[in-house]
Amino acid sequence: MSNNYDQNNGRSNSNNRTRRTNGADNKTSTTKKKKKSKRRRKKRVLKAILFCFLLLIILGLISIISIGNTMNKINSKDFPKTNSALGIGNLKSEQMNDDVINIACFGLDRRTPDEPSRSDSMMIVSLDTVHKKVKVSSLMRDTYVNIEGHGYEKLTHAYFYGGPELAVKTINQNFNLNIKNYVSIDFTGLQDMVDAIGGVELDINADEIDYMNGYISDQSYQRGVENIPLKKAGKQTVTGMQALAFTRVRYTSSGDFGRTSRQRIVLNAMFNKIKKGGVLKFPSNVKKLLPFVETSLNGSDIFKFGSKAFFSNSLNLEQTRFPIDGHCYDLYVNDIYYLGHDEDATKRDIFNFIYNDVAPGKQLEDVQR
Repeated sequence: MSNNYDQNNGRSNSNNRTRRTNGADNKTSTTKKKKKSKRRRKKRVLKAILFCFLLLIILGLISIISIGNTMNKINSKDFPKTNSALGIGNLKSEQMNDDVINIACFGLDRRTPDEPSRSDSMMIVSLDTVHKKVKVSSLMRDTYVNIEGHGYEKLTHAYFYGGPELAVKTINQNFNLNIKNYVSIDFTGLQDMVDAIGGVELDINADEIDYMNGYISDQSYQRGVENIPLKKAGKQTVTGMQALAFTRVRYTSSGDFGRTSRQRIVLNAMFNKIKKGGVLKFPSNVKKLLPFVETSLNGSDIFKFGSKAFFSNSLNLEQTRFPIDGHCYDLYVNDIYYLGHDEDATKRDIFNFIYNDVAPGKQLEDVQR
């Protein structure tokens, strides 16, 4: 009896130990499986991160190569860089570093590349990394300024007399600036640039339509293409030809002041559309636009400035024109109209806008759109 009990009890204890051992083994096995599963998930996440990282590197390299190839097609011109050649005088401390880069932009009233022309529009584009802004300062074409070798004349004539070099020098000398580079584009180039990015959205006022359609008819004839007039006012996506016609309107109530405003509106629309396209579309947009401009900038300059302007979501575009209201007046010399201005005040206004981020108040041409 005792032997049977001991044997049965032994078998029972043995079974219990086996069950406990199996239970422990099962728990250990489950724990191991969980650890392996976690390691697998971590590896998958790590692989996904590495893949995304490598993809970004590849896309970045493709972008750089694409931009590099595009830079070889730039219509880049030799241009003097010395202060004396460009009329740069005594500078303030804020003007002597690279925190703010100024570039002169000229819109030319020519239809062919070899045609002598005046600068129908003149802007100073300032890349301000201190205040994180791109600032556009329109200069009125009729402003009465001293052009070296020609005396006091309209600012627009400087480009006609001596091309971009004399135009930049005249701006530097009269407004005490430190511009060393320029970009020029003519009527045809602006049309093609807007078309290249698929048009831009503009808000057209009713009093602008008839004037625009007149310009569109003229431009269509010049280029031998179909005349497509505007049919309504309001917000709409316009073609390059229609956008150019918009920038040329000067006979509404705001006159030539309104025209400079329209030029800035188109520039702003192009800037925002390119910026909206993001980093990946930037190289292709650059490739589309650069063939239509002439510039003193080289490929590395354009890549550096363009990257700062378009790759930063915090960089905003701010615009105004000079001379501002209150510091300019109608002036007639030998029955020719000029825009006279308070020279010291205008220098101060431009400096404060570009370097101190102090924008002028509401201007004459500021209309609701």
